[in-house]
Amino acid sequence: MKVAYNKAHVGDVLLVQLAMEPIVKTAMDRAGDVAILKEETTGEVKAFNLFNASKYVELDVAGNVEVTPELVDKLEAALQANGAEISLEVDFSPKFVVGYVESKEKHPNADKLSVCKVNVGDETLQIVCGAPNVDAGQKVVVAKVGAVMPSGLLIKEGNLRGEDSFGMLCSARELAIPGAPEVKGILVLDDSAEVGSPFEVSTR
Repeated sequence: MKVAYNKAHVGDVLLVQLAMEPIVKTAMDRAGDVAILKEETTGEVKAFNLFNASKYVELDVAGNVEVTPELVDKLEAALQANGAEISLEVDFSPKFVVGYVESKEKHPNADKLSVCKVNVGDETLQIVCGAPNVDAGQKVVVAKVGAVMPSGLLIKEGNLRGEDSFGMLCSARELAIPGAPEVKGILVLDDSAEVGSPFEVSTR
């Protein structure tokens, strides 16, 4: 789930994206302060907008809103108060974690891409990476599928030139780390970093 709020530019409206896939053809229902956005052909709820959001949630942010259990509780209460039947199923597992690059192979169909196997603690992910400095044996920051980058980019499953990719290896600039170097390349962590542990990222 991705949540955004920008009162100065959008008004007192909370924008909540539930599905990663974009809506092909939108159908909209209204339930009080809730505008429900569905895929017309399937009826699947993909997003909703909560108008008069400050009545339901205290917000002091312009941009992405951190999704916490407390926020979800307030959203569920707002939906119920408006008679909107939407189920919020939120995965609160860390989306930015320390990973260990177990292997790196040249992409068979792209000179500047590598296909990496990255251990993130509870699983090993295949991630296609274009960073020139990626190599086996490194500890890195992995944005898992479902992560929202500081830029607002939502990380999805992808396929790059025929190779599946389940996440992204991050640079310091992409993580909005103050003083990040301008050079291209992923952020390589110290050997003491614990594989699978959360990596704190500011999304504001």
